[in-house]
Amino acid sequence: MTNNDTLRSLRYTLNYNDAKMISMFTHVDHKVTRKEISYWLKKDEDPEYKDCGDVELATFLNGLICEKRGKKDGPQPEPESRLSNNIVFRKLKIAFNLKNEDVVDIMALANFEMSNHELTAFFRRPDHKNYRPCKNQMLRNFLKGLQVKYRPSESDS
Repeated sequence: MTNNDTLRSLRYTLNYNDAKMISMFTHVDHKVTRKEISYWLKKDEDPEYKDCGDVELATFLNGLICEKRGKKDGPQPEPESRLSNNIVFRKLKIAFNLKNEDVVDIMALANFEMSNHELTAFFRRPDHKNYRPCKNQMLRNFLKGLQVKYRPSESDS
């Protein structure tokens, strides 16, 4: 999954407008412009499309954690320079304050069954013998489950 796909999915799921997207970055003292956000959210084949880098997505996710969980005292966490699906998955789990059982339930909303044991392998250190890399399909299903759970329905508007 590209960082742009993840960003687009989260924007849709949370029903964020451009100003709200920009505010996620300001929570962690990072400035982005509406134009940058627009470029990252464009379809891949659009001539104005620009890649959302790992640092930018990590910054957005750190801002989302601040938005959902509250800002930590002291210096804000530095964004990772290299992101993996495992890191994105972990940051989303933190942002939405999910326990493993909640994540398993969210995956079920996307018609994807997994056990708590399978899930914990994604959140281990990479050098742990039971670590498992999170593949694109897994992250995609988690984002789809988040969408089912958190996307405001049309009747709520």
